[in-house]
Amino acid sequence: MLPRRGFTALIVLWAAHIIHPVFAQEWPQWRGPNRDGVWTETGVVDKFDSAEVPLKWRVQVSSGYSGPTVATGRVYVTDRVTEPKEIERVHCFDWQTGRQIWSHTYDCAYGSIGYQAGPRASVLVENGRAYSLGAAGHLFAFDAAGGKVLWSRDLKAEYKIRMPIWGIAASPVIEEDLLLVQIGGDGEACVCAFDKISGQKRWKALADDASYSAPIVVDQAGKRVLVCYTADRIVGLDPRSGLLYWEYPMPWEKWPIGIATPVVQGNLLLVSDAHQGSVLLELAEDQPQVKKVWHRRNDTVPDRKALHCLISTPMIDAGHIYGADGRGILRCLRLDTGEQLWEDKTAVPENNWATIHLVRNGERTWMFNERGELIIARLTPEGFQEISRAKLLDPTTAQLRRRDGVTWSHPAFAYRHVFARNDKELVCADLSEQP
Repeated sequence: MLPRRGFTALIVLWAAHIIHPVFAQEWPQWRGPNRDGVWTETGVVDKFDSAEVPLKWRVQVSSGYSGPTVATGRVYVTDRVTEPKEIERVHCFDWQTGRQIWSHTYDCAYGSIGYQAGPRASVLVENGRAYSLGAAGHLFAFDAAGGKVLWSRDLKAEYKIRMPIWGIAASPVIEEDLLLVQIGGDGEACVCAFDKISGQKRWKALADDASYSAPIVVDQAGKRVLVCYTADRIVGLDPRSGLLYWEYPMPWEKWPIGIATPVVQGNLLLVSDAHQGSVLLELAEDQPQVKKVWHRRNDTVPDRKALHCLISTPMIDAGHIYGADGRGILRCLRLDTGEQLWEDKTAVPENNWATIHLVRNGERTWMFNERGELIIARLTPEGFQEISRAKLLDPTTAQLRRRDGVTWSHPAFAYRHVFARNDKELVCADLSEQP
């Protein structure tokens, strides 16, 4: 029989184990809790002990570009299967073991959608509901715990979507009682709002084509403003009504290719595009309007050193911008002028569309590159300082048939763990600092 002190210690450890997901940071939507690529947990490792990150568990999934999300002790991800028929699936797993809790399957023919590996948008989890948006426009609301379908809409059929080349990709965002999506519907239905509880349509706005860039909601001049980068412009909308507050023209060249998510810091808004380069807008503080601070692209700067992000979303820290361009070259720019301070070609091998995701964690940046490597680094105006690097996941070829493939999906950081996927499996690794 345990002495009282030992028994009490066991109870404390057991309780900490059970309630850990409640108090630890979760990753319930695209780019984290605040949709900003910031991970605030402490007590994580400073460096890796080996060339490969030891896995806590791995489970089989099929192909897809959507990054996992994590909430209330569960991990959510979507994928696609083509045999014996074309379907998309939404999965829910236990975060500690990888045990499948539920899965929902629905028919989904991709037709002419390019890059057919699978869904793009991350599942969004909020107040006991999980929302998924498929590559062909299937929108679902589930009971997050059990997987029951609460409501669904076939947006392609309802809104006669002018389907983007690579399908519907922008992860939805929630604002109060509304679920907001960018879909590029016919007429003025580029951006649509639905009641998050009932699925009832509330408003539609803009005749623009859709891009692949996920919308965000910011505070400006005492109002909430939905910022959306469409195929034609950057806009600020009233999220309650869809009313257009402001716009900055940024029409597509060659084809719509906007993928990176807009980034905001204070009253500054940064948007980067593979063709158009990067633009910094100032959000007026007295009314919802914007003013251009600078717009730099390769063909308008003397040294042709501008940031043209493709899949990678840049980040702003301490007056500087860090981001990877369409070839994977990591760049540091001055925030006030857009002038480049340095570039690095070691974080990910340079190649067309080379991708690396940046997640800020205190003074460090966690980077997950398309080779499946997890990198702990410090990014400063002086340069890229690699602290540690280890293999997390194998590249696969369904997303891109190049060399041995890529890992393009954004990872999730939650409960001091990392969750990542390729076209064959979803994995979890413990990143907590060990006593």
